[in-house]
Parts: sequence; C-alpha cells; structure tokens
Amino acid sequence: MTISLSQRGRMTFAKARWRRLPWLALLMVAGLLIMALFAAQLAPHDPLETNLRYRLMPPAFAGGMWQYPLGTDDAGRCLLSRIIYGARLSLIVAIVTLILGAALGSLIGIVAGYCGGKLDTVLMRGTDFGLSFPIVLLALLFAVVFGPQPANVVIAIALTLWARFARVVRSLVVSLRAREFIVAAHAAGVSRLRILFRHIVPNLGDTIIVLATANLGIVILTEATLSFLGAGIPPPQPAWGSMVAEGRNYVVSAWWFSAMPGVAISLAVISANLLGDWLRDALDPGLRNI
Repeated sequence: MTISLSQRGRMTFAKARWRRLPWLALLMVAGLLIMALFAAQLAPHDPLETNLRYRLMPPAFAGGMWQYPLGTDDAGRCLLSRIIYGARLSLIVAIVTLILGAALGSLIGIVAGYCGGKLDTVLMRGTDFGLSFPIVLLALLFAVVFGPQPANVVIAIALTLWARFARVVRSLVVSLRAREFIVAAHAAGVSRLRILFRHIVPNLGDTIIVLATANLGIVILTEATLSFLGAGIPPPQPAWGSMVAEGRNYVVSAWWFSAMPGVAISLAVISANLLGDWLRDALDPGLRNI
C-alpha cells in the first residue's frame, strides 16, 4: 500500500504537532483540574478551620511542620488546603464566565456577520463599547450595589468578555459568507437558516474553542484581581486573590502568606496561556501547510 505525498505531509505535520505539545502546561492544567475536582480528598485540613496556636507558621521547607506543608495564615488556617479549594473556586468562576461570554458573544457575532447592514453596525458599536469598558470598574459597581459575591464576579467579567468573542466571530462569519460553497447554496435556493446552521455555525467551533482557551488565563487573573480589591469572592472563602490581599501586611514577617497563593495564580495563568497558544497554532488552518 503506497502513501501519497499529501498523506505523508499530513502525517508528518500531525506527528510534529504531537511532539510540540506543551506538556508542562498540560500537566499544570491537569493538576489544577484535579485539585478542583478532588479538593475534599486532597486538602489536609478544612480551609476554614482556624488554629491560633499555629498562627503564621512557615512552610515545612522553611522550618515549619509537615502538618502544614505550605504554612499557615494569620488565623492558623492551612494555606495548602486554602489554595486547593481556591483552585475549585477559580475554575468554577472561569468556566461559567467563559460559557456565558462565549455564548453571548458568539450569538451577537453570528447575527451581526450574517445579517449585515444597520444591524451589524449597531451590534459592532455595542461591541466596541464592551471592549472599552473596564472590567474592574464594572465589578466594583456590582460589589457596591449587590455586594461582593461569586455570581457578581461572573456577570461582571462576562459582560465585558463577550465582546472579544463577538468581534472575532463576526469577522469569521463575514469571511465564510463570501466563500464559494455559501454562494452556491444561495444560488441553489437553500434557505438562510439552513445555510447558517448547516454550513456557517459548524465552521466556528475551532475558533470559539481557541478563544475560550486563550481567555482562560485572563479570566483567572481578573477574578483574582477583583478578589484582591474586595470586589470579588469575599473572605473567609479561600479565593486566591483575597488570600494575597490578606497577606500583604505580612510580606516581611510572613512572606509565604501572600507568596503561596501568588505562585498558584502565576502558574495557573502561565499554563493556561501556553495551552491557549498551542491550541491556536494547532487549530489555525493557515498553519497546517507550514
């Protein structure tokens, strides 16, 4: 059985893509998912349990006890347990936010790109406003009016995140609408709705997945920033951002208090960005012939 040159080229590209997998980023994202799914089994202590006897204990590698591997905070709570449970909160907020933002933005982008005309102009001006409106200010307004709650964080980020999806999806729909197979379907008398759901929407999947993955790190960092400012998930819930805020007064005397959740935020954002970059390159049709 002979293999054509084009088949060999595709096989070589597939192998090259597999070898270029961001294994470190995948391992860190997998670890984040495991912590979120099995927080109760992995955490050595209750994240809300206080023990003033062991207040501000350093990590085990810095002279502390292995009972508290990453040390404790100013209330004697286990930092490792709070970081593990914080991963669950961060992922829940990030996933729900991305689903809402992607659904709303993709819908607006599809309608604007496929209908065109004045409706396209109006929707894109709204998208421009969404892109320009600061997330932090919107979250602060929500916190003042409704109080700092996880639901308010999700709504605040989603109300600005949708514009990123709408802009890209609209451009792709406009490009697809001018393709030969769409023009031929129109000429054959196929209904607009059938063309939309049969030919256009299925071609948007890769782009939406790439956008969601690329924005995962942004959402995690934004949630941490809002929690740090007091407009996100309120204490004593173990949110990474609020943990960093609680430890900022102990930077000199108890550096681990802020450093440990800060490292968790950095690793999560870096791994999400690396995974998003790889996924963008792997799913970008323009790179498949390189």
